[in-house]
Amino acid sequence: MTPDELRQRTFNRAIKLLTVKPRSEAELRERLLRGRNANKAVVETVIARLREYGYLNDQRFAYSYASLKVKQRPLGRRRLQRDLKLKKVAGSVADEALELVYAETPEEQLLDAAIEKRIRLRGRPSNRLEAKSLFDHLLRQGFPFELVSEKVRSVSRAEIDEE
Repeated sequence: MTPDELRQRTFNRAIKLLTVKPRSEAELRERLLRGRNANKAVVETVIARLREYGYLNDQRFAYSYASLKVKQRPLGRRRLQRDLKLKKVAGSVADEALELVYAETPEEQLLDAAIEKRIRLRGRPSNRLEAKSLFDHLLRQGFPFELVSEKVRSVSRAEIDEE
């Protein structure tokens, strides 16, 4: 196979991979290098061309990924930061994207939405164990400890005051 054929085949594979789902630059590089006849120089050339054409942009990818996740369900910054790291997005790029996403919808507002949803599904916490369950759930969603602690305490206290 000639170098031009290899480059064209790698480029076509990259386009197919990006058509299936958006990917970060590092994620795509890793996938392309796993292919048969993979050549690091060819892969770098293809990635440079994709970047030039605008098909590959980590800033745009990170922002759209984080924005979509937050719109689908309320998530905290830590959880999205971890998800973007798993997608192999650079830390500084991820931080910039998260700043933009949480400027649009503050984390406190997302936390309130997460609490409302959990209460709608399971009811208000009526005892310490249920409050702990809500607390743990919210921490797993990536919300900050202090904010979760304050909100769960107020939700639990409201329930106790009503009785």
